[in-house]
Amino acid sequence: MSRGKRPKWMIEIAIERMNILFERAEMEFERHPERSNRYVVLAKKLSTKYNTKIPDKWARRYCKRCNKFLYPGHNATVRLVNEEVNILCGECGHVMKIPYHKEKKNKRRARYESIKKRNDE
Repeated sequence: MSRGKRPKWMIEIAIERMNILFERAEMEFERHPERSNRYVVLAKKLSTKYNTKIPDKWARRYCKRCNKFLYPGHNATVRLVNEEVNILCGECGHVMKIPYHKEKKNKRRARYESIKKRNDE
């Protein structure tokens, strides 16, 4: 294959395959955690080869440092600390910090608008 951008159909197949690999990783984690880690590595290789992002649904389900599949309650802990979600990898100790300002802001705005709507009626 020549250099340059890949055709759209190839990218769609790669994303579909990444979804399948992460779903399998989730199913296999209980019995074969090493296999689920291998699935994560394969999905990362696909995203690198086809220059695509890992789907948002799965982007927070693996450790960015050690490439292990994270399963909350088994090898990962999830905490809410100071308006951010901290995901701690149980394998290497890496902490992923994800802010959730937007969600709180949208919730506050929706509540304000509903109160305003009730007062207008």
